[in-house]
Amino acid sequence: QVQLVESGGGLVQPGGSLRLSCAASRSIFSFVSMGWYRQAPGKQRELVAVITSGGTTNYADSVKGRFTISRVATKNTVYLQINSLKPEGTAVYYCNALGDSTPYWGRGTQVTVAS
Repeated sequence: QVQLVESGGGLVQPGGSLRLSCAASRSIFSFVSMGWYRQAPGKQRELVAVITSGGTTNYADSVKGRFTISRVATKNTVYLQINSLKPEGTAVYYCNALGDSTPYWGRGTQVTVAS
């Protein structure tokens, strides 16, 4: 009964920043990896960033240099710092956690980039 709860989404101007949070119901080190995905209107869900239990990170080419995934283990929380937001960043952002073989998903948080 893993729960992932995202927060931090909202309306932001182009070029602005947000920090998304994903609070897990158990230790983040119990997962093989955790990550963030997003789904824009009319598009498929795509991987944005991932961090393994060992701390290795990876990013989609479209967000490299602007997004940063990090974690605070004592809070069971993974973050996504989003900088220099573009209109195409508008999407529902989902937290993901991968167990030994089982993926878990949060319900998502909406990010809207508009003037």
